[in-house]
Amino acid sequence: MRLAPPTDADWMAAAIALSRRGRPSAAPNPNVGCLIVKGCKVVARGWTQAGGRPHAEAVALAAAGDAARGATAYVSLEPCAHASDRGPACSDLLVAAGVARIVIAAQDPDPRTDGAGIARLRAAGIEVVEGVLPAEARAAMAPWWTRRRAGRPFVTLKLATSLDGCIAMADGASRWITGDRARAHGHLERAMHQAILVGRGTFAADAPRLDVRLPGLEARSPHKLLLTSGTAPEGWTAVASPDAIDGVDSVLVEGGASAAAAFLAADRVDRLLLYRAPILIGGGKAALGDIGLTDLAAAHGRWRLADSRMLGSDRLDVYERVRRD
Repeated sequence: MRLAPPTDADWMAAAIALSRRGRPSAAPNPNVGCLIVKGCKVVARGWTQAGGRPHAEAVALAAAGDAARGATAYVSLEPCAHASDRGPACSDLLVAAGVARIVIAAQDPDPRTDGAGIARLRAAGIEVVEGVLPAEARAAMAPWWTRRRAGRPFVTLKLATSLDGCIAMADGASRWITGDRARAHGHLERAMHQAILVGRGTFAADAPRLDVRLPGLEARSPHKLLLTSGTAPEGWTAVASPDAIDGVDSVLVEGGASAAAAFLAADRVDRLLLYRAPILIGGGKAALGDIGLTDLAAAHGRWRLADSRMLGSDRLDVYERVRRD
């Protein structure tokens, strides 16, 4: 039986997956993915490079060469319409390459582009299809999108607990609640964030390294932040409150209970990673302190389950904050 050819959504899903390779190294630019397809065959691919240049389209077009002429380009964000001293506008590059059709996931909210890239492509006679998997594309670019829309970093809160919600024994011992696979996944999450934060209590008790200990990803270790009203030691940056973080688009909050509670109370958590080990501690340290909840009804409807999987004997549940703004 002959399989149906891939749809625009299929190709776009692949472009969005590529875009994640540029996170967080593309910051402060958006991490974008691009596929160039001709005759149901991928002839080139690209994603935004470290520091934000070259853009995904420029990388893919350089790889495609003459094969781009008459092809379809799948791009997770509207091609930029503004040139800079770091490179030409991607909409101009696509026109010059002779691409016949362009499929775009999300429109770029940057006022320098925001529809202008699409208009330029159409004016050149290129067929443009918009709005293919826009939510998925925005999710892949969540740090950049949050900074652009809300003026703050995208925050992921990591909690590794026992089944009864403890993060440590009563004496503070916490190594190791989860197993090797869950810890390896946690290191991968570190590599996907620009900064990582702990509270003063966790810093004093654990002296955490907060680096990435996965082969080949050691250089992706995030910048270290300390939530404190005082000063931070060498190699760390002191952060007075969840609203005082600047200069990064993504932050992973790793510990402890007071720091987690502070970010939840300030409603600054966008994504929650809940790793649960199949153990019971009883009488241990709770995962959270007071988050300012005064009405149980207000706790409902805030979180949406986005993913759930087993990591060895541990379960990971990923929740996303439901925001209606």
